[in-house]
Amino acid sequence: MANRAKKSQMEHVSVPPLSSVAICGGTHGNELTGLYIVREMQKKKIEKVGSVSITTIVTNPRASEAGRRYIEMDLNRCFTDVLLSSPITESTPYELRRAQELNAQLGPKGSTDAVDLLIDLHNTTANMGLCLIFYTLDWITLHIYKYIQNKMSSVPVRVIQLEVPISAAYALESVGKRGFAIEVGPQPNGVLRADIFNMVKETVDLTLEWLQEFNSGHSFEGGTVEAYTLVKSVDYPRDSAGKMTAAIHQDLQDNDFKLLRSGDPIFLTFAGETLKYEGEDLYPYFVNECAYYEKKIAFHLARKKTFSFPSICAKKD
Repeated sequence: MANRAKKSQMEHVSVPPLSSVAICGGTHGNELTGLYIVREMQKKKIEKVGSVSITTIVTNPRASEAGRRYIEMDLNRCFTDVLLSSPITESTPYELRRAQELNAQLGPKGSTDAVDLLIDLHNTTANMGLCLIFYTLDWITLHIYKYIQNKMSSVPVRVIQLEVPISAAYALESVGKRGFAIEVGPQPNGVLRADIFNMVKETVDLTLEWLQEFNSGHSFEGGTVEAYTLVKSVDYPRDSAGKMTAAIHQDLQDNDFKLLRSGDPIFLTFAGETLKYEGEDLYPYFVNECAYYEKKIAFHLARKKTFSFPSICAKKD
């Protein structure tokens, strides 16, 4: 991608049309926006929009029914090549069985039979606004991002890139030929907010709108976009027994994507001491995400990069 991103914006490329899209919700059963969007689409029997066939899936039905993030293990960590090819036994966790079912239905991952575009809908308790999360930034996904960003000018729209080989990519969206997660917050687990529901619904609708225009022969101009690329994760301070000794400092709380500079406060110990950040200036996100306590992550840190992409149109037969 790095070499391709350096190509001139004046270049024009043609790419085969996209005929199949999967829209998934409930990968985490207590993140309700995607779950209710998928259920609404299923109720309305939305199975095709113009030339694009649409598959809607409640990805973790047991966890969704129970109102829990997962039953036995995090489904959104089950889609690496190693886990997808692991043998199923009596002791195999439910989510790993489900991941292999989804891979068979929407993939197989890395194959020509995989769905053209996979969109997985998530919520975060962090103050991240509207984010698209990609493993692979290609011309299609960059154009979709730019289109959404232009159409939703009243809402900050950001992209996070996880620079992980697809074989090691662990999230559901990696099963499609291309894909992304839509991550929106803040929204508490088990809660549905109308403003966030509408924001995600508009994002899905705009994606389908872009696909229709693209498939019908519309040419989209090239340009540039900024993306946040993951550098590292930061854990909470802990004692010798592994117990947390501090919380996110109030100056960092709710300030996702605000540049973090060396010397800025990041933690406040339970004894009242302020702990400061040391290191390269980076951008924090997923700050104080509820679900990451078990993963021992207080926040992620990212660099901001600029990606260029050429004009694009659908390749004609």
